[in-house]
Amino acid sequence: MGKIKSSFKQEYSFDDRLEESKNIIAKYPDRVPVVIERYSRTDLPEMEKKNRLHLSPGKALFVFVKNTLPQTASCMNYVFETYKDEDGFLYMCYSSEKTFG
Repeated sequence: MGKIKSSFKQEYSFDDRLEESKNIIAKYPDRVPVVIERYSRTDLPEMEKKNRLHLSPGKALFVFVKNTLPQTASCMNYVFETYKDEDGFLYMCYSSEKTFG
């Protein structure tokens, strides 16, 4: 399975993304800049910026970072420091199945 292409990366230049991640970290030093996108082959709906993702009972949600499933007990800061992109964002992808493993 190849890498997932981020529409955020396609829409904004590297310099714009780097500047934005630095601005986010400066404004919110206790938070991490995250881009989360839906895996194209999942049947889950798109997640809107300020809305919750509504799942039916029994539906599982898997969140991948760089095509891997981080350990469930990992703190967000650890995941960010381990997997952040060179532009300063942490790119995550969600799916309803263990698509990559």
